[in-house]
Amino acid sequence: MALEEQIGKDLIQAMKAKDQATLRGIRAIKAAILLAKTDGSGKEMTPEREIEMLQKLVKQRRDSLAIFEEQNREDLAVKEREEIEVIQQYLPAQLTPEALEAEVGKIVAETGASSMKDMGKVMGIASRQLAGRAEGKAISEVVKKLLSQ
Repeated sequence: MALEEQIGKDLIQAMKAKDQATLRGIRAIKAAILLAKTDGSGKEMTPEREIEMLQKLVKQRRDSLAIFEEQNREDLAVKEREEIEVIQQYLPAQLTPEALEAEVGKIVAETGASSMKDMGKVMGIASRQLAGRAEGKAISEVVKKLLSQ
């Protein structure tokens, strides 16, 4: 089932349940889908593009969460955490740090990368293969760790 259809069904369920946290998260996803459809790029909503969009939404909320925590605004931080939780339900399961390191290790071996000079090559492949299952920042840290050994 396409993300848009799933969001529509879940939105109705959240409305019936009067679940405000879920409603906020789902409405954010729905708004992002509408923006992506009308952005004029002419790109079709592929599963990869949907994952990218969801990851961007989570990243935006994490950035806001950090600011709210820094400013001791727990009321706003709670809302951000709730929305992150809701949005992450639509993302593929995230890799554990050990599994991420194993996957990146395979990519490093396949490409024959041996130094930090090869980081761009490894990151390009790893970002494509692990899209949606790991954040870019986490991938980057593991690549740096493996190439600096």
